[in-house]
Amino acid sequence: IFRSPAAMNIVMRQGWVALGVTLAAMIGSGMVARSVPYQAAPSAKQAAWLLHCAVIGAVIAPICLLGGPILTRAAWYTAGMVGGLSTTAVCAPSDKFLNWGGPLAMGLGVVFCASLGSMFLPPTTALGSGLYSVAMYGGLILFGAFLLYDTQKIIYKAERHPVGYGAPPFDPVNASISIYMDTINIFIRIASILASGGNRRR
Repeated sequence: IFRSPAAMNIVMRQGWVALGVTLAAMIGSGMVARSVPYQAAPSAKQAAWLLHCAVIGAVIAPICLLGGPILTRAAWYTAGMVGGLSTTAVCAPSDKFLNWGGPLAMGLGVVFCASLGSMFLPPTTALGSGLYSVAMYGGLILFGAFLLYDTQKIIYKAERHPVGYGAPPFDPVNASISIYMDTINIFIRIASILASGGNRRR
């Protein structure tokens, strides 16, 4: 998509219609991926998962405009952060982070509202700068906490999944979608922070 001007023009369109179509595509493909029963690969489940990943990739394709060096650094920082937090979640007591669901949901609402507000208020204003900081830095902390929560939730569900005749198989695809989205959000915010830091230095 990044190499195609026509495709980039489509995914970079702004406005409420473009925002609505983008959200509908991401949510719709995610619902399809979750609704298909799990079977061993290759199956419709893996195809729906690949379709969802392709939609997410198309949506975030404009981030390639930040440049290769920034994205490479962001990818390494994301790998380190995700690896460290995942290890922490695995090694922590089984219910250490499972009671974070309520506070994380409220924090997600705050970050979402700040992201919407920063779309209409320029970052040169005091309020716009504050909303941008909440969306970027607060979102980075929030999705790091979500990663801890989601990792322990996967372990909890896998350990308690029923086994035996007639029991449905454990669905690792549905279980991993939340961690996938956490990682994407962490990567986007790290890349944006690195890019804004580079702009200030120039």
